[in-house]
Amino acid sequence: MDVVFLVVGLAILFVGGELTLRGAVGLARFLGVSAAVIGLIVVGFGTSAPELVVTVQAALADKSGLAIGNVVGSNISNLLLILGVGAIICTLTCTAQSAKRDAGMMVASALLLVCLGLYGQIVWWHGIIMIAVLLVYLGGTYLQDKRDQASRELHEQESEELENAPTKLPIILVFTIAGLAGLVFGADLMVKGAIGIAESFGISETVIGLTVVALGTSLPELAATVVAAYRKHTDVAIANVLGSCVFNVLSILGITSMVATLSIEADIRDYDLWCMLAATVVVTGLLLKNAAIGRVAGFFLLAGYIGYIVSLAPRFGI
Repeated sequence: MDVVFLVVGLAILFVGGELTLRGAVGLARFLGVSAAVIGLIVVGFGTSAPELVVTVQAALADKSGLAIGNVVGSNISNLLLILGVGAIICTLTCTAQSAKRDAGMMVASALLLVCLGLYGQIVWWHGIIMIAVLLVYLGGTYLQDKRDQASRELHEQESEELENAPTKLPIILVFTIAGLAGLVFGADLMVKGAIGIAESFGISETVIGLTVVALGTSLPELAATVVAAYRKHTDVAIANVLGSCVFNVLSILGITSMVATLSIEADIRDYDLWCMLAATVVVTGLLLKNAAIGRVAGFFLLAGYIGYIVSLAPRFGI
C-alpha cells in the first residue's frame, strides 16, 4: 500500500504543480505583469512548488532526513540528470552574464548549505536570512532584466513555455486552488508512502528522500528542461535548473526551517552535501568556460548521476 501511496502521491503532486504554475502565470498575465516577471515565476515558484510542499510536510512529520534529502537529492538530479538529458537533446547555451549571475548564486547557496550542514541544523533565524538573500537576488535579477535586453528576452521565453495558461479569472482561480490542493494532498500521500517504504525495508528516510522523493519532485524541472531543449530555448533550460537549485536551498529550506528546525544527519553532511557541491562546481565551471554544456558533457553529467545513485547502494542494504 505504501508503494501505491508513493506513486499516486507523485502523480497528484505533478498534476498539482502544473495546475498551480499555470494558474499563477495566468493570474500574472491577467494582472498585466510583464513576461519577464512571469519567467521568474516559472523558474522560482512554479518548478520548485512540489519540493516545497513535500519538504514542509516531512518537517512537520518530524522527518528532517527526508526533508533535507529531498532538497539535496533534487539539486543533484537537477544538475547531473536533468542538465545531462537536456544537453544530450541539444547543446545548452546561455549568455555569459546570466551564467555568472545565476551560477554564482547557485554556488553561493550550495556553500551556504554545506556550512549549515557542518553546523548540524537549520533554525528559524537561518531561514529568515535565506529568504532575505533570495529576495535580494530576485530584486537584482528583475532590475537587471529591465536594463539588459538579453536577460529580459530570456525570462520572456520562459513564460512562453507555458502556452496553455488560462486567461479567464474564474478558470485561473480553479487552476490555482485545485493545484494547491493537489500539491498538499499529493505531498502528504508521497511522504506517507516514502516513510512506510523506508520502515518496511529498513532503509533510512534520508536515502528515500535523496532518491525516490527527490527524483519525483524534480519532474517539473525535467519536463520544463526537455521542452525548452527540444524547442532550442537552451538558455531557458539552463535558467530553469540554476534557478530551481537556488530556490530549493534558499526558499524551500528557508521557509521550512521557520516552520520546524531541520536537523542535518551525519550521512548527508559527510557525503551527499559534498556530492551536491561537486556537481554545482562542475556545472558552473562548464558554464563559465564556454557558457555552454555540449552533448559530450551531457553524457558525462548523466554518467555522474548514475554513479551517484550506484554509490548509495550500501545505504539501501545492497
